[in-house]
Amino acid sequence: MSEMRVIGIRIEQRNQPVLLLREADGGRYLPIWIGQTEATAIALEQQGFQAPRPLTHDLFKDVLAALGHTLVEVRIVDLREGTFYADLVFDQNVRVSARPSDSVAIALRVGVPIYAEERVLAEAGLVMPDESEDEVEKFKEFLESVSPDDFRATDG
Repeated sequence: MSEMRVIGIRIEQRNQPVLLLREADGGRYLPIWIGQTEATAIALEQQGFQAPRPLTHDLFKDVLAALGHTLVEVRIVDLREGTFYADLVFDQNVRVSARPSDSVAIALRVGVPIYAEERVLAEAGLVMPDESEDEVEKFKEFLESVSPDDFRATDG
């Protein structure tokens, strides 16, 4: 299992948002096509935007705190028939299955680590051997030219 960092949201050629994760201690990237609502929630959190009233993922965080529970980590656990699956891992090792897009939006708000199972990275991860700015730009251009079907990943 590898810890992942959220690079950000990119919009691919067909206006479909792509959540881009990168291994914290490695060169693999994990692109996950997600919905517009979740993309907006992730981007707003990354920008530090504070809504006047809690948005859905903020509400989830507030409910957790009010109930006295703790989210420990998020794990991207599987990729089946083009769909990614994640688990929210709570205190006392309680797990709840969730979409990776919602899981990442919550993880960013709560400040917990995000992990991806090795088999998910082996199947859908992309290796970027050189992290130079030029290589990152090439990767962004690549994302703009592909569709979700190219990775068999349709929803986070």
